[in-house]
Parts: sequence; structure tokens; C-alpha cells
Amino acid sequence: MTLPHRMHIFDPDAADVVLGYVRERLEMAEAPLDFPGADAALQGALAGLISDSGSSVAEVMRRYDEVLSRAVISADSPRYLSFIPAAPSKAALLFDTVVSCASLQGISWLEAAGAIAAENQVLRWIADLAGLPASAGGVFVQGGTAGNLSALAVARDEGRRRLGDPKAAVRIAVSGQTHSSVHNALHILDVEPFPVEVTDHRLTGEALRRALAADANPQTVVAVAATSGTTNAGIIDDLAGLAQVCDERGMWLHVDGAYGGAGLLVDSQRGRYAGIEHADSFIVDPHKWLFAPFDSCALIYRDPAAARRVHAQEASYLDVIHTEDEWNPSDYAHHLTRRARGLPLWFSLCVNGVGAYRQAVTAGVEMAQVAAAAIEASEHLELVREPSLSIVLWRRKGWTLADYQDLQDRLLKSQTAFVTPTSWEGEAVGRFAFIHPNTTIEMVQEVIEACR
Repeated sequence: MTLPHRMHIFDPDAADVVLGYVRERLEMAEAPLDFPGADAALQGALAGLISDSGSSVAEVMRRYDEVLSRAVISADSPRYLSFIPAAPSKAALLFDTVVSCASLQGISWLEAAGAIAAENQVLRWIADLAGLPASAGGVFVQGGTAGNLSALAVARDEGRRRLGDPKAAVRIAVSGQTHSSVHNALHILDVEPFPVEVTDHRLTGEALRRALAADANPQTVVAVAATSGTTNAGIIDDLAGLAQVCDERGMWLHVDGAYGGAGLLVDSQRGRYAGIEHADSFIVDPHKWLFAPFDSCALIYRDPAAARRVHAQEASYLDVIHTEDEWNPSDYAHHLTRRARGLPLWFSLCVNGVGAYRQAVTAGVEMAQVAAAAIEASEHLELVREPSLSIVLWRRKGWTLADYQDLQDRLLKSQTAFVTPTSWEGEAVGRFAFIHPNTTIEMVQEVIEACR
């Protein structure tokens, strides 16, 4: 058999090796944290694997399992308390293998109606959580960065359309806590940020109105990039106040809920999202707090037609997919080829039920409160501010950045936890981010004790 033909013939032995590893990983009650990698060891493991004749499946998997995989810190470990962790459900991970092995794409209704219909069911569920109208719809994209870029491109063009000039220099309002991906998107889109000074790191309608009143050309500010759950501290902007200003001035309201949008499921937190129902665009990342595997962002528009005007790609070979009544995900973001990345969430939500999701997200909020109480009860730590959503900022009295980094290294070496420092108002501080419902207060207490 020639080499090209061999690649497309089922190999039962190879399947046993790979699926055996998959099963073993899924059976783990707690994913190991593992460690940062040393380049020399990694290069040694990779040496010779890519060759003209190929390598055995068993040997490639051995090197991956014994060396390469151990140099990837597991974001799905309940001891991963840094950045924004992940906690994909077993059902979502399983169905991700289905998406991969069936080579499922989700470009157009013509090619992938079944996958798109299922994705749209989940998007409708998320839109309903946010209180968006029946007309709302969107697409799953790679992550919050892609979602923010796609949404803000529409906001820019809609603003220019209202101004009557397709090339007008426009600005988009941001605050000091706006995610870095928004600033990157504005750079790519050649849009100037309109920085709004705020108190207590929260963008409010009052602050926006004041900034616009003081500006010489407020009409060029065509949109606001608000946040429902900042990455660093879990702060939710004054969405209701911002929505009122946007309504008064005909501005686009975009809400970045990549991390915090899932908090809509928590009864005790819903009031903090008042105004999100007025958003023109909204994102939430299922790979963060909705228990899906990497990488997935739900991007939803109040009026999808506005997004289609900006993002639909025209080419002679694409004419066949552009019909009046068919939903093509490629029309709603800056992509064409796309994986059906919303299906793992769809499957897990169907299998586990909304109630399980509500309880799992609530667990993160409750763990933040319990951890905050433990910090307050300790003699050597103190809260930087009250916890918000599932994030806790804390400090060790007298510590510098070097001390926090030493703690990070010690905890990772002992596989106790992965806890990285952050910066708050120019000061190095500690930070916990709780996503995994299996994180326990005992795990947190181990970190507190390590700070002595």
C-alpha cells in the first residue's frame, strides 16, 4: 500500500493506543497540574519524530504522554486558580472527539445544517439568558478576542453608516479595565479608543455622559465596549446606565462577557447585569465558565443583519450558499472556514441539563465568598477588595512581586496549586479565580498556609 493511501485506512491498533489515552484522561477524577517545560527536554522528545517514513503511533504517543503533555499546565485542574481556568464537562470533552473525528465544519447551512441548527439552539439559550429579543442570533467563534473584533467591526461600520460617511474616523468608549483584546481589536480596526475616567474601576453611564459632554466631537464616539465581569477582578459595568446613554445618542452597546457572562445563571448575581438586554452585541466564552473545551466564544447580535452587512464574504464560488432564508455562520464574524465549536457545549447542556450548569456556576461564586472569609480570618493575609463573581484579590502584608512569584513556583513544584500574581492599582497582589466546581476550601487553605 502506498503511503498516501495508508493515511486514510483505519488502523485499529492506532485507534486503541489513542482512544486508550483519551479514556485514561477522561477517567481522571482530578487532572494533574503538571509543570512548565524545559526546552532541552522538549526538543529531545521531539527529535526524529517527523521523518520521511513516519513514526509508530505507540512511540509518538509515548513521547507525548511522558514528556510533552507533562509540560502543559492543566487549566482544567481544580487546583488551577490563575488567569481564567477551564473546567470542561466530561460530556463536552467526549463530544469534542465526535466533532473532530467526523471532521465537522460549520461554514454554511448548505453544508452543515444539522450542526448549525444545534449550535443555534445553544445561542438562543444564551440570548434568552441575556434577555435579548427573538431576532437575536450569532455564531460561535474561536474565543473572546475573535468575538470582540468581529462585534466591534460591526459597531464601527454601523457608526459610520449613521454618520453618513463610510470612511469616517470614529471612536469607541473604553475604561481602564476594558480587556486587552478590545484594545487590540481597535488597533486592527484603526479605531481610536475613547477612554472614560471612572471611579472604582467600573464604567458607568454617568461617567460616559460626563466624558462625552466634555469632548469637542462627541458624535464621533459611536460605540461603547462594556464589560460584564472583568478578567482581573470580576467587575460588572453599569450596563443599564450605559444602555441609556447609547439609546440617547444612537451609539452601539457591546458587552464583553467572555468570562463573566455565565454569571447570568446565578440568581444572586442577575441583578448586577441589568441593562444587558439592551446590548447590540454580546459575547461569552463557553470554554471559561460554561464548561466547554477550548476554544469557543458565543457571539450574539441583537440585529444579525447588521453583522451580515459587514462580514458576509462575496465570491463566485460562494454564491451557492448565499440564499435568502439560510443561516450561514460565516456571515457573522471575520472568518469563513470554521469548526462546529459550539457542539460540545450543546451536547453537554442537553445531557446534563440547565440545572447542573446553574449549580456549577453558582459554586464558583460561593467558593469566592468562602475563600474571602478564610483570607479575612487569617493573620497574614487581607482582602484587596470584596470578591466579585468568582474572583478574589488578596495581599500578603509586606510582600513584593518577587515574593508572589516565589509562592507561585513553590506551589507549582509541590503540585499544590497554580496561583499567579497580578497587579492592582500598581501593587503586586495575589489572585484566585474559581471556575472548577470541584475546587475545595481545603485546596485554598493549603495556599493560605503556604503564604506564612
